Amino acid sequence: MTATLPPRTATAAPAPAATKRELAEAAMRRSWFPVARIADLTTPQRAKLLGVDLVVYRSGDGTFAVQSSRCPHRGGDLVAGRVHEKSIGCPYHGWEFSSADGKCSRIPSLEDQCKIPPRAALKTYPAVQKYGHVWTVLEDPIREMYDVDQWNDIDLEWLAAEPIDSRVGVGITIENFRDVAHFPFVHEVSMGPSPEVVEPLTVTRNDLDITMVRPLDAGSGEWAEDGNCTMHYRCSAPGFASITYDYEKLGHRIVAGFPSPVDYEHVTIFWGVANEVGFRGASLEECLRVETMVYLEDIPIADGIRPREIPWDNEVQEFSVPADLFTLNYRRSFNSLMDRAKVAS
Repeated sequence: MTATLPPRTATAAPAPAATKRELAEAAMRRSWFPVARIADLTTPQRAKLLGVDLVVYRSGDGTFAVQSSRCPHRGGDLVAGRVHEKSIGCPYHGWEFSSADGKCSRIPSLEDQCKIPPRAALKTYPAVQKYGHVWTVLEDPIREMYDVDQWNDIDLEWLAAEPIDSRVGVGITIENFRDVAHFPFVHEVSMGPSPEVVEPLTVTRNDLDITMVRPLDAGSGEWAEDGNCTMHYRCSAPGFASITYDYEKLGHRIVAGFPSPVDYEHVTIFWGVANEVGFRGASLEECLRVETMVYLEDIPIADGIRPREIPWDNEVQEFSVPADLFTLNYRRSFNSLMDRAKVAS
């Protein structure tokens, strides 16, 4: 008699571990990014955040809203819609959606408004006003909104700049803003001649936040008339970078950048300048002019970087030197954020 063996039970293969790139994208979906300048919200504004099409607007009662831009009726573009007191109306058939929760609140063609389809709604995201911009987050956040302790005791006046399009990712953009070794090669016009050798850098990292202090020799560039100062560098994963200029005789001024990912390898750089109220140096407008010059010197260089985002999965080989200490710590902070995303998934 031949024994019959029991059938084998199929064992499901374990799911492959997420790549660093996938974790970086997941972390950004749970982090805050700006999507519009407040100064532009006299009309609804178009935004795209990690491939998600958004409409950003200020409703008639003054509150800000960030919502999906496609009307769920027949696909009208709400960026072309009409803003009402507490809603936005589709330009195609006039369907109105609450700015508070996105639910359809009125259908003009419907005699009985009680018959509004209960699931007709726009996906609605948080809307936070800060640094002259409206910020949002696509999924439950794994980090707090950016806050700089040093600014809390300074009365600041902000001026949001014209956003800049750049065909690289958030990480590359922040590293460019934070790098100090490129000044003599990229910013000779705006900053004047700079030493090529970078002094030993003292960098402090506290989880997601990295800080560094450097003296600024005014030299012969656009800042020469302001005199020397102390620069307080700061960045935080994934998308915040700032410099606070502390002048002994003039007060404080700030430049800050907040690249917002249109997709993984393409950002809109929202940014701005701020002066301490009573600042005795250049006006906000003049500070913006000079910092715009610096940014526009960076863009063609940054846009030529390959790959277009930090090679998190070591897909290319890179080499580092002591002048890269600040940006290397930024990468460590981003890795900490990825760890949070892994736990939250």
